[in-house]
Amino acid sequence: MIDLNFISRFRTKAKFKKTYKDAKISYLNRTRWAVSMFYFAMGLCFATWASRIPDIKTALQLSEGDLGSILFALPLGQLVVMPFSGKLVTRFGSHRILIASLLFYVLCLTNLGLAVEAWQLSLGLFLFGIFGNLSNIAVNTQGVYTEVLFKKTIMSSFHGMWSFAGFTGALVGLAMLALELNPYQHFLIVAGIVLLMIAFNYKFLIKAKETIKAEKKKLFSKPDSALIWLGIIGFCCMASEGVMFDWSGVYFKDVIKAPGPLVILGYTSFMIMMAGGRFLGDGLIRKFGRKTVLQISGVMISAGLFTAVFFPFVIPATIAFMFVGLGVSTIVPTVYSVAGKNPNVSPSVALTTVSSVSFLGFLMGPPIIGYIAELSSLRFSFAFIGIFGILIALMVSRIKAIA
Repeated sequence: MIDLNFISRFRTKAKFKKTYKDAKISYLNRTRWAVSMFYFAMGLCFATWASRIPDIKTALQLSEGDLGSILFALPLGQLVVMPFSGKLVTRFGSHRILIASLLFYVLCLTNLGLAVEAWQLSLGLFLFGIFGNLSNIAVNTQGVYTEVLFKKTIMSSFHGMWSFAGFTGALVGLAMLALELNPYQHFLIVAGIVLLMIAFNYKFLIKAKETIKAEKKKLFSKPDSALIWLGIIGFCCMASEGVMFDWSGVYFKDVIKAPGPLVILGYTSFMIMMAGGRFLGDGLIRKFGRKTVLQISGVMISAGLFTAVFFPFVIPATIAFMFVGLGVSTIVPTVYSVAGKNPNVSPSVALTTVSSVSFLGFLMGPPIIGYIAELSSLRFSFAFIGIFGILIALMVSRIKAIA
């Protein structure tokens, strides 16, 4: 995870080159665009993989349980490297780690298209998870640096670019299916696009290095109860989000029986609404308040998933997945924002606690879906995840910090 200890001190003690301090706004805007493109590139890689999961499942003749087990390799790779990611970024600089890890991320993506055995796909996803985590830590550190230079909140727009990339990746996947290109050909084309993004933008990444030593912490300490509740809310949201990323295409193919290229229609509709919700979320929260927005978002997640379960047809399921996308769009950013303002705990400790619990949902959701589907059915497993939205709406009322 990102060690956020330096955030409160970054404004005065982090070492920026003079170039950035004296830069014109046009150069800063170019830097912001470059960082945005790296967020977009990462989202495009992940969405490209997600859009071809149904085809790879069919090609390797995997059951739902088999796929669930294999999908667990990706978060396992993220977990293995997580204790070292922050240290590597601090030691070598986020700009270097971002470029190197994204190059390997792209290489891993193309190799996924070459898998002909289940163990090969598992190994590929494990490496995909390792370099995905490194890229994620590095790009978010670049986002923090850029936000400090602009002296205003712009992180939501960066995450919006990641979501927009997911939508773009789904559209590209739709086109590749229509052209009858196999996953490896599809992945190679996307890899070429990402390499061009890196080539045109890497020079504009911020070269800043944090030199302050981290404060010593107690090995064991009792976490703030409000943070635990926020983490559980994040867990429920990210479990729903992870399921949509990895299983929406399979659901449309095996349950909805969507014809041909329409297999990724559910994933596309989900990504459109999630991206749109993230760009509009700040305005909605200012108008209606955090608590109201979170409660409505939780209800929308449940309503969407239950609709897809009870009406397994293309049009209602597409609309249902749009509801889920809009529901998950604002929850995690809002939870992180509230956690960072906790009066009893430093922002770094608060965010680490909440993000750790939340991330478990993203890790565990997709594999659990596979196991439940193997024991019962894919529709029942989606109904099980649908309960999480109701839990979010109920838990929001227990946290006084959310208003």
